[in-house]
Amino acid sequence: MAKKQKTQEVEVPVVETPVVETPKPKKVEPKKPTWEIKDRMYYLTKGRSPLTYLIRGSNIFWFDEEKGYERELKYTSNQRTVFVDEMKGEQRLEHIIFQNGQLFVPKNKTVLQKLLSLYHPHRSVLFEEHKPAEIAAEQIDILELEVDALMAARDMDVDMAEAVMRVEKGSEVSTMSSKELKRDLLIFAKSNPVLFLELASDDNVMLRNFGIRAVESGILKLVNQRDFLWASTDRKLFTVPFEEHPYTALAAWFKTDEGMEIYANIEKRLK
Repeated sequence: MAKKQKTQEVEVPVVETPVVETPKPKKVEPKKPTWEIKDRMYYLTKGRSPLTYLIRGSNIFWFDEEKGYERELKYTSNQRTVFVDEMKGEQRLEHIIFQNGQLFVPKNKTVLQKLLSLYHPHRSVLFEEHKPAEIAAEQIDILELEVDALMAARDMDVDMAEAVMRVEKGSEVSTMSSKELKRDLLIFAKSNPVLFLELASDDNVMLRNFGIRAVESGILKLVNQRDFLWASTDRKLFTVPFEEHPYTALAAWFKTDEGMEIYANIEKRLK
């Protein structure tokens, strides 16, 4: 008889998969703005520059949003805070005096700086801190607006230029040459870039100008600032709603089905 062979059992090692815990995101606390230690200059607003000007340094209050109430402020020469409820001992009141409209506060007088820059109720009203970086940023914004407006004016076609300048100069535009119109357009864009860019992007400006040209050319008539008539037949086309500007209302009416037909008719006559 054949001998039975023994089957050897092989143990397979069990590999445990390590459990990796997902780290919880750390709570990021918002950083409080840090106070920069530096010399600071303050100026009276509105260009005022009297020989001396005393601003109030006591009996003033600042609302503390964290605490939920108004806190009394006082500037003293012997305390490390301007908050009266944090002061200890004697309080020697110190005057805050602007000379020739300005006040220089060195970096070692942090208490006065914080009072003027953060807490004083008259900051930005009677006086303001000189901030060259912020002034530069504002000037850059203004200059960029001027550049955008001038570029838009340079590339603007005659019809749109006439429409924009009519808002500024009225019926005088009708007698101006193309060179005069272009010159005044560029001057307007430089002197008031915000308004210029608003007008340049306003579709109704063109439609208002179109309506004015139609009246000036004798195609339409405006009677009593209320009714637009077809000049050749006195047929009423449109009545201006109460308290609306006639040409603004006409511009809106040109967008209606009836108004679009009249617009197309006038356009052929103006060419």
